[in-house]
Amino acid sequence: MSLDRIEARHTTSPLNPILSERDPHGKDPHEKGAKLDAGKVRTSLVLGGFSRALLEVGKVGTYGAKKYTDNGWMEVPNGGERYTDALMRHLLSDFAGEERDQDTELLHAAHAAWNALARLELKLREARVREESASFSLSLAHARVEHST
Repeated sequence: MSLDRIEARHTTSPLNPILSERDPHGKDPHEKGAKLDAGKVRTSLVLGGFSRALLEVGKVGTYGAKKYTDNGWMEVPNGGERYTDALMRHLLSDFAGEERDQDTELLHAAHAAWNALARLELKLREARVREESASFSLSLAHARVEHST
């Protein structure tokens, strides 16, 4: 489910999410220069506002890909739990005054951020799987009802 659909689900009827789309300057959707992006997620605030931090997190990801495999972190058994533990270890080291990881020479704060992102991504993927499974089960139940009548 896209971020726009998630947002629309909270601001409009689930039957017509398009009603939530509007121009931030009040322009009619058919007026020249209209852009229906009011209320949508502004990812540039994260990418632009945290550009240096995200570059450091990217270094952690690159280090991990070289050490292991590209995107191999997605398949780690009990990943959520293990990335939570790694997040905590890096935070504790940072709080204890150790700025850089001894193995990678990268910032503990960047390692912590990477682990927080990995943990969040896994949680979001698990939630999506649950949501899709529930939706499929509901569709299957409807199909059975329609077939039996």
